[in-house]
Amino acid sequence: MAIDSGDTAFILICTAMVMLMTPGVGLFYGGMVRRKNLISMIALAFIAFAVVTLQWVVAGYSLAFGPDIGGFIGGLDYIGLAGVGMDGEGIPDLLFMAFQLVFAGLTLAIMTSGVAERIKLSSFIIFGILWTTLVYDPLAHWAWGGGWAASLGALDFAGGTVVHISSGFGALALALVIGKRAGFGQYSMEPHNIPMTLLGGALLWFGWFGFNAGSALAANGLAASAFVVTNIAAAAGAIAWMGASWINGKPSSLGMISGAIAGLVAITPAAGFVNPLAAIIIGLVAGLLCYGALLFRVRKGLDESLDAWAIHGMGGLWGALATGIFAVAAVGGVDGLIAGNPGQFVIQAIDAIVALAYAFGVTFVLAKIVDALFGLRVTEEEEYVGLDIAQHGESLSA
Repeated sequence: MAIDSGDTAFILICTAMVMLMTPGVGLFYGGMVRRKNLISMIALAFIAFAVVTLQWVVAGYSLAFGPDIGGFIGGLDYIGLAGVGMDGEGIPDLLFMAFQLVFAGLTLAIMTSGVAERIKLSSFIIFGILWTTLVYDPLAHWAWGGGWAASLGALDFAGGTVVHISSGFGALALALVIGKRAGFGQYSMEPHNIPMTLLGGALLWFGWFGFNAGSALAANGLAASAFVVTNIAAAAGAIAWMGASWINGKPSSLGMISGAIAGLVAITPAAGFVNPLAAIIIGLVAGLLCYGALLFRVRKGLDESLDAWAIHGMGGLWGALATGIFAVAAVGGVDGLIAGNPGQFVIQAIDAIVALAYAFGVTFVLAKIVDALFGLRVTEEEEYVGLDIAQHGESLSA
């Protein structure tokens, strides 16, 4: 198939939109930490993108999309982007590589939730390279590179398992290894700048149109459908979380934007397979489920600081299962449980559970290894001073 200029232009724009989601995560998280860690939190997002860019070019893309080896990983045929050029089917191979790169960079940035305000920068870089290579790349191959999940028939349109289950449950594993922030549960650690978090959330909502619609890999009707259901699920998630928090107190803006992100997460694997009414249900359930997961985390005293597990992990899990429930052949060519194909729900459940267990287990082991060899955490004094000064030698007042 020849290169299509319209499709190429569309995916170029979508790639840039998804890239913008990574600093969006930085702002989203940065507003929720204490002022002394704002620069550090935003910087981690940029650093995650830079580290993954180099890893992806050198080996990551090949491991994810190279010729299948045993259903688990890709071969090294494309190492250093060998053979990845300006030709391709519909869009250039180089553009497909770049589109997948921004997904990988965003995923590592999301995981910084679990180590906010206490991670040693050098250890984060080492961990990030290992995690992307040993967790993200295999999961991407399973779903999109011809691995066992794709062969089984699992559906993941834009990254429910690959991006959100992996980062959410990975963040939980990281938080368990690195431990709670000093003083957690003893004194207030309120967000220092909620408008910044709302701005970050706005960038994420905007970028998600490129994330999901772009996963059609063409400027076509499927992209339009994915675009529409993405917005619907976000709106439903925002209203559901805000409503639930209203019952328990006041309708916080932080809850509203968290609910929108939950809806966006949940619709991600389903965006190319469900209709608008299903998107409303998916978003509503995501808002309520993820809000409940946050309350559970708080009750248990878990310091997964910025709730990647509650929003991305649990939202991604629900989204993967919901795809198997609500998929209709008229949209994406596959029917789900409600349309009379219960087998698809079983496949989705198997895929999600395996991805969850693999991401959590390998992340936990990698974090333990990096902690033992290099130390994941800054010193108590550095944590007290704040990572802006301790790790970057910068402050908002400088």
